[in-house]
Amino acid sequence: MSWLERYGFDQNLFASWQKAVKSGAFSKENNVVTGELTAPEPGSIKKLPGAGTKAGKDAAKLGAEAIGRGELGVVILNGGMATRFGGVVKGTVPVLGKDRSFLALAFEDVLHAQKEHGGTVHVFLMNSFATEESTRQHLESHGWYGLDPKQVHAFNQFVSVRMTRDGKLFNTADGKISAYGPGHGDFAGAFRASGCLQRFLTAGGKWLLVRNVDNLGARINPLLLGQHIKAATDMTIELAPKWPEDVGGSPFCVDGKLQLVEQIRYPKDFDPNVVQVFNTNTFWFRAAALDREFDLGRYYVEKTVEDKKVVQIEHLIGEMSAHLSCTYLQVRRSGKDNRFLPIKTPEDLSSAREEIQEIYGLGAEGSAD
Repeated sequence: MSWLERYGFDQNLFASWQKAVKSGAFSKENNVVTGELTAPEPGSIKKLPGAGTKAGKDAAKLGAEAIGRGELGVVILNGGMATRFGGVVKGTVPVLGKDRSFLALAFEDVLHAQKEHGGTVHVFLMNSFATEESTRQHLESHGWYGLDPKQVHAFNQFVSVRMTRDGKLFNTADGKISAYGPGHGDFAGAFRASGCLQRFLTAGGKWLLVRNVDNLGARINPLLLGQHIKAATDMTIELAPKWPEDVGGSPFCVDGKLQLVEQIRYPKDFDPNVVQVFNTNTFWFRAAALDREFDLGRYYVEKTVEDKKVVQIEHLIGEMSAHLSCTYLQVRRSGKDNRFLPIKTPEDLSSAREEIQEIYGLGAEGSAD
């Protein structure tokens, strides 16, 4: 397993997970929240002020000035293998035309912010063992989509290996271990361990937008940045109106502390629909607040590999809300100001094409086909 060490694989930690899976200490049942789970207090979830209001204009001015001073960085969570896209590296998948990939659109957004407000927005790509090389080749072959390569920084999330349901090492049919990334909860630890956080702070960076590569709504927004700065909390969490088909987490109070709670932690027969907003996995952070260790929970997840049930132990970026001061902010989920447009399958890409064109335009080719 020597190649795994490059990505921070910890053999002793993994051995402890194996014992916990075998004993049942790690299980679906033990994922469940043990404290009292209740709805948020009225008023604890804020709404984004309109861009035309005085509050909106003031926040947008504050955010634009921060961007102009070079205080904003964007972290793109780019570690997944996009199994629903056929196992390709999703960031490199064409979205509009043959050249405008998910990463291309994210980089276009950075260029637009720099042109509009001045300053340099540093981009941090959290890759994985599965995406690192393909991502680098993709960006190099497209000239970094107009960004200065010096403002693009890559770091890797950690790695682990899958187990059987009795805690044994799982091997694929060809006898190889089956590696995976243990979740977006890697972000803070990997960002800090890589040196990216300290370099960003030393260069005058203060604020970080953290987003999924496949959420095409999660763009740089001075109003949202300004709201985060005004709130003076460590973390601002973007929440979208909940739709019936949504699967994932929402904000709940756990023993009186408001935090994001993911679906795998809900007690049996718990009704999550008492909260009508949904975690978009888009966050704004005060960068200095990340310069510490976070003791995030580890959770038992079952996947299917080669028609066999396997076990992964994962942790969740949203759980940082249990450790930091937070602002919960409801954002739009439709139209040109949509903040939550996740593309998980090729069908999503087809059905959302008009909305994607409305947000990003057709580009120089004049066609999205």
